Amino acid sequence: MKLAILFGGASYEHEISIVSAITVMEKLHNFSLEFIFCDQDHRFYKIERSQMMAKTFASGAHKKLPQLSVENGAFVQKKMFGSERLEMPVLNLIHGADGEDGTIASLLGFYDISYIGPRPTASVFSYDKMHTKWFAEAIGVKTVAYESMNVNARREIKTALPFIIKPARLGSSIGVSVIKETSEIEYALDVAFEFDDNIIIEPFIEGVKEYNLAGYSANGGIHFSIVEEPQKNEFLDFDKKYLDFSRSSAVSEAKIDAQLVSQLEQTFERIYTNMFEGALIRCDFFVVDGEVLLNEINPIPGSMANYLFADFEHVINALLANLPQQRRPQVNYQYIHSINQAKGK
Repeated sequence: MKLAILFGGASYEHEISIVSAITVMEKLHNFSLEFIFCDQDHRFYKIERSQMMAKTFASGAHKKLPQLSVENGAFVQKKMFGSERLEMPVLNLIHGADGEDGTIASLLGFYDISYIGPRPTASVFSYDKMHTKWFAEAIGVKTVAYESMNVNARREIKTALPFIIKPARLGSSIGVSVIKETSEIEYALDVAFEFDDNIIIEPFIEGVKEYNLAGYSANGGIHFSIVEEPQKNEFLDFDKKYLDFSRSSAVSEAKIDAQLVSQLEQTFERIYTNMFEGALIRCDFFVVDGEVLLNEINPIPGSMANYLFADFEHVINALLANLPQQRRPQVNYQYIHSINQAKGK
């Protein structure tokens, strides 16, 4: 099976995406893989498997490799005599801006290139944490209480200490702070606003139980991963999440009862259905007083959450066989022709 892995992008999570691509490459032994790197200037490069190393990108060596353009149905490498079309489905592995905000999804859809990943609408509701809250409320899924703040607004916070400050449109715990003292607030706000003009503030729940569940749609149903209980201190900081993105070995299943597993799966299915088809997503949940609360939706999880599935190659094959088909109207200019005929032209 042929598959192109698309990674990089112009975002704060650019390096994370490189780590994810290398990890996923090592998990897909039975695929014929191509690698497409998007740099911070939105240029696409074809990367050979032997060059899929972090230093290729950190050193700028990728700039000497073949550039690609996009045409209907494929990424294309121009050559001295003709061109080579990479005519195959794409795995969108660009984290953060470009990959998760709907930009790449729109580009691939515009050029009729099939891909694994969230569609534009799903990207809108999962990339921005405030939009995720609105989406969850609309479908009857409970979330942690929150308030939002814009960089130009008055800095007044109603949430009682301790609380957590997060940039609204950023992952990997970048710009996130846990605030326990009033004296820490101004600096934490400055840090968060360095990364985004909008932030959210949530109560920090000491000792909260957190569970991660991934899944995808195929053959008429939702297929779930195991439930993971992440090991952490107060919260998963950037360094821990960076390591998380490079995970490839299986993790232990959370030791929880069947009833809670069922609650998590039912909530996941409500979130996924009629929104995330074509993507493998991971939802991070809190359980507070027996109640399941959505924390975040990860529409392109680190290294595709491969470590939560027993057979990751089967997952990718199932997704490829069940990608949603894009509706494209046939333009026949019937309306213009009828007007011209009425005018006798």
